[in-house]
Amino acid sequence: MERTLDYKGRWRNHTVASRVSNEEAKLLNDLVALSGLTKQDYITRRLLCRDVVVQGNPRVYKALKNQMGGGDL
Repeated sequence: MERTLDYKGRWRNHTVASRVSNEEAKLLNDLVALSGLTKQDYITRRLLCRDVVVQGNPRVYKALKNQMGGGDL
């Protein structure tokens, strides 16, 4: 099996899994969407007590609009 690096040039060869309730999954997905990060990067940063800095981009804008119940602006 060939080893590959992730998009930031890191070896990622360990898997960590967890089970959550429907409510926790929804909250996690909402927070990930608002952060603009991938779910993996968001969870890794939170687990390691690193700051999650939101960089504005179209994906974050759309998530904010959806969270606010926004229609067309």
